[in-house]
Amino acid sequence: MDKLLEICAGDIASVVAAAQGGAARVELCSALAVGGLTPSEGFIRRAVAVPGVRKHVLIRPREGDFVYTPDEVEIMLADVEMAARCGADGVVVGALLPDGTIDTRTCMRLANAARNHGLSLTFHRAFDRTSDAFGSLESIVAMGFHRILTSGLSPTALEGAAMLQRLNVAAAGRITILAASGVNSGNAAEIVRLSGCHEVHASARKPQLSTMTFSRTEVAMGSSDSDTRLTTDLAEVRAIVASLK
Repeated sequence: MDKLLEICAGDIASVVAAAQGGAARVELCSALAVGGLTPSEGFIRRAVAVPGVRKHVLIRPREGDFVYTPDEVEIMLADVEMAARCGADGVVVGALLPDGTIDTRTCMRLANAARNHGLSLTFHRAFDRTSDAFGSLESIVAMGFHRILTSGLSPTALEGAAMLQRLNVAAAGRITILAASGVNSGNAAEIVRLSGCHEVHASARKPQLSTMTFSRTEVAMGSSDSDTRLTTDLAEVRAIVASLK
């Protein structure tokens, strides 16, 4: 089976690099430093215009846990509709109950909203916070999701490769296990070999210096170095794709 790379894209340059580098899909998001949040409508529309790569939109209204209030659920439902209007190919959603089990009521509402527009469905890394991985897998399969984004309940996909392999066996072809966290050109092939996953998810980001010729370094914009940002690197995307062949 052909191997597939999904790039987590937090800016339009990352979407372009993913497409040019041979990735098959991007997950559009903002605020990667907090695990990713729903991106803006403007970003989604511009990303959809980039040819050669499928676009899935992260639906997550805030940082922190995955237990959502009724107001937050309404926000997520509205964002699913927005993603569909913008021309996205899929959405990436998830919600938990306080005991760490899947919030099937909320997830079914989100899944049904996505299905109404023919959107592909990924359950995001809330899966890695579940109290029962295999019970959660069965719930997600029953709800009709297409894939689960997971590090195998470990800090990185490489560390979680054994669990990823067990999840693949339990999935038995009913759903795709998408290996995520710490994936790069140096370990992607090994993660695939150990886990049996045929899809991997990476940010492939490297530091990008500002083009500012003037900088007031004593004033930070939410980070210690506001003149440097991380963005997907074309060469790294190509290297990951090559390693998977």
